[in-house]
Amino acid sequence: MEPKIYLPEGSLMDTDMNVAYTSSLRMLEKAMYKGRILEGLCTVCDCRDMSLRVDLGCCEGIIPKEEAQYSPDGGKDIAVITRVGKPCAFKVMKIVGGERPVAILSRREAQLECLGEYVSRLVPGDIVPARVTHLDPFGAFVDIGCGIVSLICVDSISVSRIFHPRDRLYAGQSISAVVKSVDRETGRMYMSLRELLGTWEENAAQFSPGSCVAGVVRSIEEYGIFVELSPNLAGLAEVREGISPGDVCSVYIKSIIPERMKIKLVIIDSLSTGGVPGIKYFVDTESVGHISHWRYSPSSCRKVIETVFDLPVDAGTCKYV
Repeated sequence: MEPKIYLPEGSLMDTDMNVAYTSSLRMLEKAMYKGRILEGLCTVCDCRDMSLRVDLGCCEGIIPKEEAQYSPDGGKDIAVITRVGKPCAFKVMKIVGGERPVAILSRREAQLECLGEYVSRLVPGDIVPARVTHLDPFGAFVDIGCGIVSLICVDSISVSRIFHPRDRLYAGQSISAVVKSVDRETGRMYMSLRELLGTWEENAAQFSPGSCVAGVVRSIEEYGIFVELSPNLAGLAEVREGISPGDVCSVYIKSIIPERMKIKLVIIDSLSTGGVPGIKYFVDTESVGHISHWRYSPSSCRKVIETVFDLPVDAGTCKYV
């Protein structure tokens, strides 16, 4: 039996399995009888009935409006329209017609299966693949399987504070994320990224006093300028004129103090406006599927920053400091 793997939409498009099942009507019927979840490119949204047209190669596919998505509150038409030009997960419900057959598809059924067989079984601490769908000031929405969307709040994206998720992520980006909490009453799931981006010591080990490196200015306070050296590490430099948040600066590292979680910097020069820094995982997300506890702060530091995931399931959340 073929294993069922639930991934963000777009992950199956070019796989051998998906290509094979959409290569002919006979194979499409086989996928229907097996209940396989497939993917195809949504090409048109018919605004008369809000149905989606899907290019299957061997024939045309149609996803009726009521089958376009699973949503407890019925969903919104705009959510259907935004699928145009993007891959869409679906199950084949039936094939109709003679000379020009049409496959009737259901994205909703694919999502319901994904919810029942995969998402509902996730617990805080589980590491999953995700794809960023869109960004809002309060967080990043990510597809965790078959178009099912979860939220990474802005303060869960990294330890280094950012003003907007676009400072760290972009739409369409494939990432790994960890389940932060599960609301069993509403079914909502919240994700986090910062626990995968390394502890203070792991990040600080990449730098040494007396060296010059590049960093991104994240905030300017009366007492100094916070410069991000990596997504989970920032240092403090003295106030300097002509510096703005988002600037990329060259900085001199004066000292690294683990017991105070402090890095003292001197800004040498402002280089340019910053972009989206690359993400480096300090957890092997390919082989590690769950973390139970993460402590960011060094053991020598009195201040404790940690996340404890393995709490009783009924608690539905995790300790997050």
